[in-house]
Amino acid sequence: MAGNPERRAALVDAGVEVLAREGARGLTFRAVDAEAGVPVGTASNYFTGRDDLLRQIDTRLHIRLAPDPEVVAGLMNRPRDRALVTAFMHDLLHRATRDRSGYLGLLEMRLEATRRPALRASYTRSVRGDLEQALEFHRAAALPGGDEAVTVLYLAMLGLLLEHLTLPGVLDGVLPGVSVPDGLVDRVVAALVPETEQA
Repeated sequence: MAGNPERRAALVDAGVEVLAREGARGLTFRAVDAEAGVPVGTASNYFTGRDDLLRQIDTRLHIRLAPDPEVVAGLMNRPRDRALVTAFMHDLLHRATRDRSGYLGLLEMRLEATRRPALRASYTRSVRGDLEQALEFHRAAALPGGDEAVTVLYLAMLGLLLEHLTLPGVLDGVLPGVSVPDGLVDRVVAALVPETEQA
């Protein structure tokens, strides 16, 4: 396998774009080469097969969509209340919106994992790892709401992001006077996270 890390990263990012635009069926080495603007056959020198490419896309997407440590540090200077949880959810929304291809790539990976047992196993581990990391962060930061609130918040935001990035018209006007998607984020957090912890 070829060893140029910059070229490999560019090919993986090209794979994300193809996956988001064409779905898993369109994710061929030829399509990745074309997206990356490299000679035909280049991707086959960097990946052992589609499963290898999908695993590397999975890893790359979790890096691309991860919170910016400086943003997290800035938010952590605020009081540990519902408003802070809301700010974190707005950051999640803005990261997914800013890297729409990346988030759509994550959704395509979910669909492809239903068809490929090996990918399902590795992708389940990575997504479960993200959820466990979110739970641990919430605990360590002493944010309001326990594991149940965080888990339901995870599910609610997953649904909100799915609709917003794929069929945004579904949400328009669903709650009169509530903006889409930011106002919905506020409503989701308000419904799930207590303002202060009970004594």
